[in-house]
Amino acid sequence: MTDGPAAKRQKASTPDEAPYKLIYWPGLPGRGEHVRLAFEEAGVPYVDGAKQEDAVPQVLAQISTDNLAEGIVPNLPPLAPPILEHGDLLISQLPNILLYLGPKLGLVPGDDANAVYRINALALTALDGFSNEVHDCHHPICTSLYYEDQKPESVRKSKLYVKERLPKFLSYFERVLHAQEERKAGSWLYGASLTYADLVLFQCLDGTAYQFPRAVQQLKDAGGHKRVFALVDAVRARPNIAAYLESDRRLPYGEGIYRYYKELDVVLEDSVEEEKKE
Repeated sequence: MTDGPAAKRQKASTPDEAPYKLIYWPGLPGRGEHVRLAFEEAGVPYVDGAKQEDAVPQVLAQISTDNLAEGIVPNLPPLAPPILEHGDLLISQLPNILLYLGPKLGLVPGDDANAVYRINALALTALDGFSNEVHDCHHPICTSLYYEDQKPESVRKSKLYVKERLPKFLSYFERVLHAQEERKAGSWLYGASLTYADLVLFQCLDGTAYQFPRAVQQLKDAGGHKRVFALVDAVRARPNIAAYLESDRRLPYGEGIYRYYKELDVVLEDSVEEEKKE
């Protein structure tokens, strides 16, 4: 029998023992941080391309318009990082990477065939509410413009986010955890053990608290989302996560997804007062 395309793909499949490599921009946690947390929690070795001297050329080579992903394996040229390289497999898009890594790293229950889809839904929701929308607070018009070019719009966007969206998403995850508690399924988002959705929620809320420290503290003190903040503390206390957070592998926030600007550090009362003025 001659080798057809299917046979070639099978030969080029990724062996489980192949090393993992994260390709990402250097200097900031960014979306790549979710991938790092998964590896760190699982205790699985990985190569962090963002820490290598040629980190920027690595990313640029992948996202270049000249990259047509030629080769025997039918990979696709990525639009943007994070990018995961695992043997012959090259995939991008953070939720897609986590969907791939979750079962391999033991961050999805192995006895539930549908768990990965439910966990993925939780991760996507956290990324929507505490990552994408938070980023848009300091770049509400366009990512190609500097923050200084859209500051008035950023202030207004941040006040509306803190007033409406932040409580909404916190309340959703509180409801999820309450449902878990009611069915005596544990204190994690899904099932009795930590999953990658818990790691995503932790990182998203950690970054949100960096950008909006007063609002997050205000909502924490109000006591309406105790389960959510208890989960964040529980993830932070995990031995592997705690060691990682104390290490130099954990990059500080800066000019990435989560940014601190004093004028955006609003609380719910600021949002209400601004609405009254309008």
